[in-house]
Amino acid sequence: MTQSARVAAVAREQLHTFSKTVQDEITLIEGMGVAGDAHAGTLVQHRSRKRRNPNVVNLRQVHLIHRELLDEARAAGHDVPPGALGENVLTEGVDLLRLPTDTRLQIGETVLRLTGLRNPCSQINDFSAGLLKVVVARVDGIHSESEVGLGPTGGAESIDGVGIVRKAGVMAVVERGGVIRAGMEIAIELPPAPHRPLAPV
Repeated sequence: MTQSARVAAVAREQLHTFSKTVQDEITLIEGMGVAGDAHAGTLVQHRSRKRRNPNVVNLRQVHLIHRELLDEARAAGHDVPPGALGENVLTEGVDLLRLPTDTRLQIGETVLRLTGLRNPCSQINDFSAGLLKVVVARVDGIHSESEVGLGPTGGAESIDGVGIVRKAGVMAVVERGGVIRAGMEIAIELPPAPHRPLAPV
């Protein structure tokens, strides 16, 4: 039996903290993000990006992570509960990372449009030492004990000089607002072809 795509948990946080607090429900606001969340806004709200250029359109209004990543982290010895990696929406049964740019996710009355990948940084290791190696992998699938190479803005760029797969979730903007709760089903609408893979935003 195929598992349907659904919401496993929702979270928000008013302060700019690494993790977010799990809620019974969150309210999405069109063009803004999650009501009461530090990253909501029409212009960029992530602190490091805002320092570089505060007038950039906010393509990171909502952060989604697949629950299966938390299972992978747990298997590697890390306790990562919902909300811990800063996601607003924890999904289940959908391969977020393989969806193309501009995919729309309908959850209840809400519609999210995927804009790109979260680029994991060293803060993930601050949360749990060694966790960055779980959320970043070499694109060729070869395991490495090397540290993740970080770029000039702090995001992951390579391992052993080899390209990487970023598994720390996807970012989205709100095209239609409403309420999201755990247990709600997720309908996926792909954009017209040709599809563009998600890239860091």
